[in-house]
Amino acid sequence: MNADLLRNAALLVLLVMLTLWLVLRSTSKRARIAQRARQSVARVATENTPAAIAAKSMPRNLAKRVATLGERIPVVQAEERAKLATHLASAGFRDRRAVAVLSGSKIVVGVCLALGAIGLGGHLPAVGQFFVFRVLLMAGAFVVGMMLPEYVLGFMIRRRRKAIAVALPDALDLLVICTNAGNSLVVALKRVSNELRMICPELADELAVTTDELSIGSDSAHALHALAARTGMSSMRALVTTLVQSQKYGTPITQSLRMLSRTERTMQMVALEEKAAKLAPKMTIPMMLFIMPTVGLIAAGPAVIRLVVLFRHH
Repeated sequence: MNADLLRNAALLVLLVMLTLWLVLRSTSKRARIAQRARQSVARVATENTPAAIAAKSMPRNLAKRVATLGERIPVVQAEERAKLATHLASAGFRDRRAVAVLSGSKIVVGVCLALGAIGLGGHLPAVGQFFVFRVLLMAGAFVVGMMLPEYVLGFMIRRRRKAIAVALPDALDLLVICTNAGNSLVVALKRVSNELRMICPELADELAVTTDELSIGSDSAHALHALAARTGMSSMRALVTTLVQSQKYGTPITQSLRMLSRTERTMQMVALEEKAAKLAPKMTIPMMLFIMPTVGLIAAGPAVIRLVVLFRHH
């Protein structure tokens, strides 16, 4: 009798504990869901606050002011604007006021460096007291500041092209898969752009622009040649030529895309091997400057110390 009572009591306690655990678990899950909802609402509210909106609009307002300055003081000649716009498009800046922003940036950076040269020129020893030297230093700083944005633009173009070249073989493989599945060129480019959004945003952006141009009814050859012109890469020009010829003559592009992918990977391997071959000559000067003196000091140091001690005793 006592054993049955104990068993029933144990079962009752177990059922009570299980019920409490289920209630607490559901409550904690609801609490977590409610907390996430509150966090999302708070995040949206924070993003919509006047301070957050002002912080987001601050770079845009600054760019507008710099663009206005570049339009009022045209430091770039009219015949060079088209070439500069092509370079800006290669760097990913396709806004209609991009040239004006770059022109304004040249003026702003030049003036800032010139003011810095005026402030620091008077503190230079000996030559800082001469007015002519300070004027020449200010002019040189202004010229360097005018040239600096273009060097930064060139660096951004090279980095963007390098990122596109690294991801292009994978994009060609994805295009082969999409074309084998029966997708059209627009659908295939859109799918590849979506797949590469996290891997290579630069190439995904270029393919997305081309897809938009093809979707709005633009001439396919013109849109593809615009893609090659924006990137300025020989491999992209080869891809565009293959796609244009396949659309013009109705030839299958799967084999051509495979050959292009293999060629790109082979060229990347050749470039890596070339860099590896250049590594030994490049390491010669650092070894002579930093490693050889240390090795010589470690090897000859004890002998030199013994000789010094020996000559002191004698």
